[in-house]
Amino acid sequence: MKPLEQKIGKLLADKHLTLAIAESCTGGLLSHMITNAPGGSAYFDSAVICYSPEAKVKLLGIPEKLIGKYGTVSPETAKAMARAVKKLRNVKIGLAVTGTAGPDSQENKPVGLVYIALSYGKQTYAGEFRFKGGREKIKKQATKAAIEFLWKHLNK
Repeated sequence: MKPLEQKIGKLLADKHLTLAIAESCTGGLLSHMITNAPGGSAYFDSAVICYSPEAKVKLLGIPEKLIGKYGTVSPETAKAMARAVKKLRNVKIGLAVTGTAGPDSQENKPVGLVYIALSYGKQTYAGEFRFKGGREKIKKQATKAAIEFLWKHLNK
């Protein structure tokens, strides 16, 4: 059986859809997994790794007021990241991940709290996830969840 990222790649290529990713807590792991599928240049445009709040503001144009009000680990920020990377790169789909991988909590948010968002067409969806384990395990779980989130929304 093919890995899910290969199935996603085929679906994106068949539908002539393009994808850009904005990553925070996964630090590039999501982009790595998506580009592991052969033929990725047909659908994968780019990724922005915006780890700090300042990077989210400067690279993606996320309003400082939004981050000030909701924090970087929030569904509102995840949605803004997905919409921003989609617009910035002029692609059909923007996918974003933000969260707290640990070892310390961030913004009074617990370690393992992750938000994943997808902007496709005129809709933007966000999901909340809670993972357990150390930093590396949380990053891997968040990456897997983002791939599954993308698959789920592509098949609606």
